[in-house]
Amino acid sequence: MTYNIHHGEGVDGKLDLPRIAEVIKAQAPDLVALQEVDKGVARTDRVDTPAELARLTGMTALFHNNYAYQGGEYGNAILSRFPVVSESNTHLKMLREGEQRGVLQAVVELPGGRHLLFAATHIDYRRDDAERLQNIQEFKGLLGQYPALPFILCGDFNDFPNSRVHAAMKEDFVDSWEKVGEGDGFTFSSDRPRSRIDYVWVARRDSAPQPKRTWIPETQASDHLPLVFELELP
Repeated sequence: MTYNIHHGEGVDGKLDLPRIAEVIKAQAPDLVALQEVDKGVARTDRVDTPAELARLTGMTALFHNNYAYQGGEYGNAILSRFPVVSESNTHLKMLREGEQRGVLQAVVELPGGRHLLFAATHIDYRRDDAERLQNIQEFKGLLGQYPALPFILCGDFNDFPNSRVHAAMKEDFVDSWEKVGEGDGFTFSSDRPRSRIDYVWVARRDSAPQPKRTWIPETQASDHLPLVFELELP
């Protein structure tokens, strides 16, 4: 699953982490990429959101800070049912002032001992796509850092299908929704879905997992809808 949780605030304006956890648990995912995650931030009552979601879902949580905000930390998180072999966070290059972005990477051990790289990211939203295009090149650089692993990259890319950003990603990654999704794939906004900006990308390599199906649960627990996918390793 990939899910921009809007720091746990729903479209009703209520901060409700148990509601976010219920959305996740209802889909029983093995791996979850989360964006807009607070840790010790004033607006979310200084709660350690990754730790709380780990407690509520029974999964292992990873979090790395990208941006200091309201006395706390803000960034991406990963929830995993699999053992985590290693983790790292890369701060993405900024071309102008704004929020520091990052890509959180986790190598997990699957049943049978195989390893897989699962990554979560959230990139710039502004109309000028220069920074997003720069970030795509950085994602491609990760391919060289993990040459032997199946690689799944999830997140909020703040750009649309048929954009320059989408085309640049498709040079080295498969858009899972484009391959097996049905319908428009809109994930934003949850109360009136009209945009496809959340993606599950699979690196094009011999070890690549094959997308089998994908779907979007209905919920207003965040301003985004979660994108859930099923993949099969060769």
